[in-house]
Amino acid sequence: MRAARLINLVLLLQSRGTMTAAELAAELEVSERTVYRDVLALSAAGVPVYAEQGRSGGYRLVGGYRTRLTGLNRDEAEALFLAGLPGPARDMGLGEPVRSVRRKMLAALPAGLREASERAGQRFHLDAPGWFDDTEPPEHLAALARAVWQDRVLTMRYRRDGEVTRTVAPYGLVLKNGVWYLVGRVGGDLRSYRVDRIAGVEEDGASFVRETGFDLPSFWAERAAEFVRRMLRETITIRLSPHGRRILRYVVEPPAAREALDAAGEPDPDGWVRTRLPVESIDVAYTYLLRFGPEAEVLEPPALRARLTEAARRLGDLYR
Repeated sequence: MRAARLINLVLLLQSRGTMTAAELAAELEVSERTVYRDVLALSAAGVPVYAEQGRSGGYRLVGGYRTRLTGLNRDEAEALFLAGLPGPARDMGLGEPVRSVRRKMLAALPAGLREASERAGQRFHLDAPGWFDDTEPPEHLAALARAVWQDRVLTMRYRRDGEVTRTVAPYGLVLKNGVWYLVGRVGGDLRSYRVDRIAGVEEDGASFVRETGFDLPSFWAERAAEFVRRMLRETITIRLSPHGRRILRYVVEPPAAREALDAAGEPDPDGWVRTRLPVESIDVAYTYLLRFGPEAEVLEPPALRARLTEAARRLGDLYR
């Protein structure tokens, strides 16, 4: 990722004028020694970085030097921030702007840095969708993305216990574990909708003004945490072996795993601990406990313990 850091260093000097090594190190979250090495690399690549001595000194670009990152249109400038996610950008209908802005960025780099993109592309790849998911994007994703970019009001038909119609001000799109969600304002509320459940979309021709201070990542993080809290309606009591504690976070939802580990008592002589585990339902808990195998024991409720006892008996009969 050094190439990205070098570009950021140049852009910092280009936008702020003179900066000390300490200031650059703080912005780039590296050591001052790394800044010194990066400056030498930029100089060797032909970028005129000059070090001024003295109390008010620091690094600056000589003679008003600027990178040649010019000629971007609005679509390309917006797509610049999606350049690291070519798959999702393509699904939203932004594949060509992303490719175009990448070409312009490469043309603007000094010759010594142009191989950086190929080096990074051969070493890092972000594959956002989950395993075994349908690779086809939702039918109306591109239309939703256009409305989000243009702040256009939509009339949306949504499948939920039948079909409902909603007038939505689309604030943003979120890709979570391979599933797209639309975040939008309906009336006075901000809500989220699965894009693959949207049956139809029509633009009303009207625009909307976004709520001042709205932050999509913060909103999504808060709603996601709230969703998990609402989902975990039941609590069961279990014992976990040392290995069961290690695999807990792979079996249940992360908030449930954290709560169970926090509530765990002292280990017994064999290393087992007793704790309470939040679950969505007893049926879901049953599937979780089957995945633990012999590394967990249900203590309460009795009905769940009986189901696991019967499952253990059937497994014994099957493998006897």
